[in-house]
Amino acid sequence: MDYLKLENQACFPVYALSRVLTAHYKPILEEIDLTYPQYLVMLVLWEHQQLSVKEIGEKLLLDSGTLTPLLKKLEARKLVNRTRSMADERILMISLTKDGAALKEKAVSIPESFKCSLGLSMDEMISLHNTITTILERTKQINK
Repeated sequence: MDYLKLENQACFPVYALSRVLTAHYKPILEEIDLTYPQYLVMLVLWEHQQLSVKEIGEKLLLDSGTLTPLLKKLEARKLVNRTRSMADERILMISLTKDGAALKEKAVSIPESFKCSLGLSMDEMISLHNTITTILERTKQINK
């Protein structure tokens, strides 16, 4: 086997799939006027209500340089508040606004719309999620 052929690379289909799936979300997320990275931040905040930039970055595997402009845009749309921690002003806290929390109701159909748009069954989505999560967790352990 020629391991230097693109078709033999395990990483390429993962990379390509990531790009395709992210693009596939675009028309679905336009209904709530979010980009995919903004949607990810909102998912984390809908779950936790308030987190530091560092905590959001850890959950999404993004650095603060990527998150900062994204969070500023969400703040400009009045979906989140950015405030300094009272305990340590070096820590920037991100919390949902009323509008940000209300957006969750509009977003509730997004996962099902996405699954249906791909033509995958629930079992296929669960299998895909489990496989990718396993690989991601293993790579996190290797990179520690």
